[in-house]
Amino acid sequence: MTKVVIINGSNTRDSRVTGVHEKVELFFKAQRVAVHTNYVHELPPADLIKANFASEAIIAENKLVEEADIVVIITPIYKASYTGILKTYLDLLPQKALEGKTILPIAVGGSIGHLLALEYALKPVLAVLGATDIAHSVYIIDKQIIRLEDGGFAVEEEAIKRLDGELNKLQQIATVN
Repeated sequence: MTKVVIINGSNTRDSRVTGVHEKVELFFKAQRVAVHTNYVHELPPADLIKANFASEAIIAENKLVEEADIVVIITPIYKASYTGILKTYLDLLPQKALEGKTILPIAVGGSIGHLLALEYALKPVLAVLGATDIAHSVYIIDKQIIRLEDGGFAVEEEAIKRLDGELNKLQQIATVN
């Protein structure tokens, strides 16, 4: 059975990134794919900051990444880069942790001006971690994600179309495994 890990590099579950995350998670669950989410901000802060490779929580998350076929990395973009929270976790992954996995980078940012942050900041780090099968990044402008009165989120159709395009490509991998 195909296994997917979603690494959410946001600093809260109450952000627009959650709206995109929910779409990704629902997509894979509809395919009957095993999905695990790593909300990095919920890992022990001291273990992240001090790079505690012996942390039980970090070891457990790294084991799930090791077992995954697909890794989706979702992050907000702040000041033209992915979050520091995400970087602290990526630094704790083993050297070739992403080898042999398909990776889908997704980001939510304030303007189209930060579109290349995934290409120039995140993808090189993923490559160092052994990723060679990196899907086309999906960048969504935060105003394309509307917060609803009930606390949920609605994502504009144009953004959904681009996200679904990449997810459908991953569906073929999920079907093969």
